[in-house]
Amino acid sequence: MPHFVIEQGNALLNDADINDVLQITLDCGGRMDFINKDDIKVRLLPYTHFVAGDGRTSFLHITVYLLDGRPDALKEVLSMALRDELDQRFSLVQSISIDVRDMNRACYKKRLA
Repeated sequence: MPHFVIEQGNALLNDADINDVLQITLDCGGRMDFINKDDIKVRLLPYTHFVAGDGRTSFLHITVYLLDGRPDALKEVLSMALRDELDQRFSLVQSISIDVRDMNRACYKKRLA
């Protein structure tokens, strides 16, 4: 925890792009004072079929799941930093969006081996 789920369509064209988006996401999250880098999990979901009403043909969307209790201002700092860093590396991607979501502490459970 936290979880960074990257969705992409026609944005990552090769293994280097995939590795870069994963590492940029991990590093950016890890630089936040309110996140422990060792706790971050990053996953990628590629979409081969999608349509956007505005005609865009590539996207990166990251949903960040954090335990609740952090102020909106900190979550905004994270979303802006992540968006800006991804934009620097993936300037040709037509849409880059970030959504930070709260997870209910009482209901979130995990098991580690």
